[in-house]
Amino acid sequence: MAEPFLLEFLLYLVTGAVVGLAAGLLGIGGGLIIVPVLATGLTFFIDSEQIVHIAIGTSLATILVTSLASAYAHHQHGAVRWDIFRMLAVGVLAGAFIGGWLSQFIASATLAKLFGILGVLIALNMLLAFKPKPTRQLPGLAGNTVAGSVIGSLSSIVGIGGGTFTTPYQVWNNVSMHQAVATSAAVSLPVALAGSIGYVLAGLQATDLPAYTTGYIYWPAFLGIVLASVFTAPMGAKLAHQLPVKVLKRAFGVFLLLLSAKMLFFTH
Repeated sequence: MAEPFLLEFLLYLVTGAVVGLAAGLLGIGGGLIIVPVLATGLTFFIDSEQIVHIAIGTSLATILVTSLASAYAHHQHGAVRWDIFRMLAVGVLAGAFIGGWLSQFIASATLAKLFGILGVLIALNMLLAFKPKPTRQLPGLAGNTVAGSVIGSLSSIVGIGGGTFTTPYQVWNNVSMHQAVATSAAVSLPVALAGSIGYVLAGLQATDLPAYTTGYIYWPAFLGIVLASVFTAPMGAKLAHQLPVKVLKRAFGVFLLLLSAKMLFFTH
């Protein structure tokens, strides 16, 4: 029994190490990696029809810790735009909670396909690097609250953390890449918090969940991912201020296309 558990826990540690680096480097929260890896890996270790729900709920819970470490590291560099964070926060919190709670009414295969479609769109955005009009600026409080609610709900439903949408949203409105990445790491906090609560409540009535779960959060995976990611997230944040972000975005875009394709054909 010990050997399968060690193998399972090793999967979570390796995932967490990669996730932490990606979260710090690109401000993405880590869910783009966690969800497809868990959705595939968990099928070897647990028997449940709720695999994708568990992967997403657990992803959101880990992002809460990962984004905290990443946001703090970026704050140390003075890169977080807290004015943007405040304008997005209310909408993000409301949207993320609603998205997480609604997950109970969506089949696992549908969630997997939603993740795959959004992942492909995000990857194409990274690879094509669309340029915004130089005159475009962020809207005011009302516009950002609406944007935040959309970002929060979509992020929570597919468990990817707010940074995945918040970074391109800010860059599209001519916020610098480094500031956008840093602020996105901070925005992932309310997404993960509200989304995790939504997924816990949504999963309380589920009947075929494995041991060591609370709602749709699977604690062994949470623990392994968090243990590794809290060490690598600050490393990623430091690298983000030293490496050419354009090259990194394109490399990650290719990687994301592969993961998203896997989720599009998820059949469990």
